[in-house]
Amino acid sequence: MHTRAVTFLLNLAHAVDHMFLLIFATAVATIAADFGFAHWEDLMPFGVGAFVMFGLGSLPAGRLGDLWGRRAMMIVFFFGIGASSLLAALARGPWQLAAALTLIGTFASIYHPVGIPMLLQGARKPGATIGLNGLAGNLGIAVAAVLTGLLIKWLSWRAAFAVPGLVCIALGILFMRMVPLETESPARRKGGSTVRLSRAQLARALGVMTLASATGGILFNVTTNGNAQLLAERFRGVLQDPALLGAMLGGVYAVASLAQVTVGQLIDRVALKPLYLSVALLQVPLLLFSSQAQGWWLFAGLLGTMTFTFGAIPFTDAMIVRYVDDGMRSRVAGMRLAISLGISSLAVWLLGPMVKGMGFDTLLLVLAGVSLCTAAAVLCLPAEQPAPTVAPA
Repeated sequence: MHTRAVTFLLNLAHAVDHMFLLIFATAVATIAADFGFAHWEDLMPFGVGAFVMFGLGSLPAGRLGDLWGRRAMMIVFFFGIGASSLLAALARGPWQLAAALTLIGTFASIYHPVGIPMLLQGARKPGATIGLNGLAGNLGIAVAAVLTGLLIKWLSWRAAFAVPGLVCIALGILFMRMVPLETESPARRKGGSTVRLSRAQLARALGVMTLASATGGILFNVTTNGNAQLLAERFRGVLQDPALLGAMLGGVYAVASLAQVTVGQLIDRVALKPLYLSVALLQVPLLLFSSQAQGWWLFAGLLGTMTFTFGAIPFTDAMIVRYVDDGMRSRVAGMRLAISLGISSLAVWLLGPMVKGMGFDTLLLVLAGVSLCTAAAVLCLPAEQPAPTVAPA
């Protein structure tokens, strides 16, 4: 078990991870105007490198986390993201910014396969731990919306990268001082979870987990990267202040994030498959409603959509902690993330062209179909046996 201070820093790191990935999406319209682009959609594809590396980088990050050490990798995480964000603030053109964003994504890829398994070492209630961690991560998304809007209004879009970058480096120093050295790597430790599934069932569960994670990731990436522009479009003529719109979007994310705490607690108490299926299916009518809504009705639909989008996030981590030994959790998580995030990152590259070509209304209808694909994947999960006991790592 970790001390409260270490647990707090690991949860805070999840907020940092998601916050930095959303700064560009929140500031894209301002940056596009500064770089001479006529439309923000034309600049959006330059951010795809961050999300490609966010997925692909998970594979080596997970391997290094198990074999080298999770504490060491988390130190690399803090300093790497902080330095990369400072480079983004110095960018003089779209390709320089794209390179800096790709570096941010590379270092951001460390957290999920390394930080979450580190947090779950010895957790007595893994579902609740995952839920609280998910809340922290999505509060980071809320902070990105609010803080970026305020820094753009008061200073510039460059400050929106520079200020959080300096804070991240300071957190890295604090992490080094507060988190004790690991005596041995996770792969060499004895103990872990007892897997009650057969090898065939485990392979099936991991396959379903990867597929559902990919479709869920498409929904997550498209919404979190496109919501700022969706809100601005549907509130045109009603509200124009970017800081106010950012605060509204941050409020949506903050409220929706609470769903992860509820889902995390339910994971410890009820069967995983029907719970996951319910959350996936409830996304569909909300996306259909949001596709046609305007103004404050859109705001209500967006709140519901993001509640169930965020609510679906804890399931894949819960499956890993339930069925995979601690000594190889980072590697399994890394493989799953490399595949699923590699697929879902394409959504970020396509977001601008798709909005430009079909509009947000059609895009949201497509996302409703994606949610149905997630539900179909969840139906293929093996029948659940009594929950295994997870021994302290």
